[in-house]
Amino acid sequence: MHFRWNEWNTEHLARHGIEPEVAEHVVEGAVGPYPRRIDEDKLLVWGPGPAGELLQVIFVLDKEDSVYILHARPLTEREKGRYRRQRR
Repeated sequence: MHFRWNEWNTEHLARHGIEPEVAEHVVEGAVGPYPRRIDEDKLLVWGPGPAGELLQVIFVLDKEDSVYILHARPLTEREKGRYRRQRR
């Protein structure tokens, strides 16, 4: 899986305290029902980072099938509950 990074998306993730490698880990480790399509071209993943923190990552696949991450943030407490119930 190839990820494409530039100044915009790395800075956007940094505003939420997320390193690119952590967001990549979440996307690479996605298990059903993720990734889930949330728009015509946007995909959403909820999952654990390398330290076990639960994150949301939104990305698109570009023309070369590279993953371009648009957004990543920690899950809220309510979302964590939903995620854990889905994993049962």
